[in-house]
Parts: sequence; C-alpha cells; structure tokens
Amino acid sequence: MLVVEELTTDYGAVRALDNASFQVQEGTITAVLGANGAGKTTLLRTISGLVRPTCGKVHLDGESITRMPVEDIVRRGLAHVPEGRGVIGELTVAENLRLGGLFRHHEAMPLEEIYELFPRLEERRTQPASRLSGGERQMLSIGRALASRPRALLLDEPSLGLAPLLVAQIMGLIRKLADTLGLAVVLVEQNARSALSIADRGVVLNLGHVVADQAPAELAADERLRRAYLGF
Repeated sequence: MLVVEELTTDYGAVRALDNASFQVQEGTITAVLGANGAGKTTLLRTISGLVRPTCGKVHLDGESITRMPVEDIVRRGLAHVPEGRGVIGELTVAENLRLGGLFRHHEAMPLEEIYELFPRLEERRTQPASRLSGGERQMLSIGRALASRPRALLLDEPSLGLAPLLVAQIMGLIRKLADTLGLAVVLVEQNARSALSIADRGVVLNLGHVVADQAPAELAADERLRRAYLGF
C-alpha cells in the first residue's frame, strides 16, 4: 500500500503541493485529476524522490521512503513513468527495458515476462526506440518501469498525444497491470473520463490542495466538481 500523508512541496516562495493526503491499496488505481498547474506532476515527483518535500511523509508497504535517494526508492519497489515517454531513441527496445532493471539487479523482471504483457514490444525488441510509434513508446516506458518489479507505479499523463483508440488500449493495459500484478497505481491524467473509467478511486487537486477523494461514480455524478475541475 502507498500512503501519502500531509505532503507539502514548495518551489521557492511558491507552494505547489499543500498538505496532500491519500492512500492507494495494492491492486487498485487512484486517478489524480485537476487542471494544469494543480500540482499533479509535483505530487508524483515528490513521491518518487525527484523533488524533496517541505514536510509530510510517504510510506510504501509500511516503510517510510520520504527523502530517500531516488535509486533507493526504486529498490524499495516504486516506479515512476514521467510525462513525455522519455525512452532513449538510440537504444533498442530490449536495451531500454534492461535499463529499467538497473537498480534491482537479480530481482529485475525478466524480459520474457515483460514481452508477455506487451507482445508488440517483443516484435520490436531489436529495433531502435526512435522507430516506435507513440503508442509503442508509451508501452516501452511502462515496460521499462515494470522491469524494476515495482509494487507501486506512478504514471504521468500516459495518454498524452495519443489517438482515442490508443488511449483506450493504454487505459485497458493499466487496468490489467493493477489486476494481474497487484500494483498500487497512481494515474495522473488530463483525460478525466478515461481515467475514471478504469480507476477505483479519484483524487482531485486544485492549487496543490486535495479538494475531493471519492469513488469515480461519485465524482462523475458531482456536477460542481465536474464543471470546476474535471472539464466534462
């Protein structure tokens, strides 16, 4: 289980995340929603150790990972897929996947297991990542994160720039990963409808504050929240 407790992050005089708290059980997806500038990316970067919090705590399976070095957080079982599908284009698909298991050594997920989840990547395993489509690059980014065999997975805008059909495929894949691998997934998305369609819980951020933490059906039924924060 991933627990975020009163997490606050400042960039100089600007408070980007303010006293945010929520929990994500294993095998479930929590969608983090909100407008641009709401603090969603800062939340993920703080959880994964890329940004140091001003105060607050993050626990993974009962162990505090707050302020640990990023590589130690990865070893403890947390993986972060940032926005932008940042694969290394000069390396092959297989080489990119091996990089994902760098900090886990003998505990890394074998490539064969990743290929079972992503058959398309097996077909492209010897090709440079620069030759992949947008959807294939997103699969590679997620596959590379899974190579570290995480217990919790953070995803930042995985549908960004993808066609609607590919968005549906990626969302279905994320749901499958939570169900089959028992991952605690935090999904940051601008596409609120798609995110809520696969989520078990929805958290809405506004100016760094958690303004709602509810079941997806409750969020979708709340007209005030939909109009003010979700855009539908």
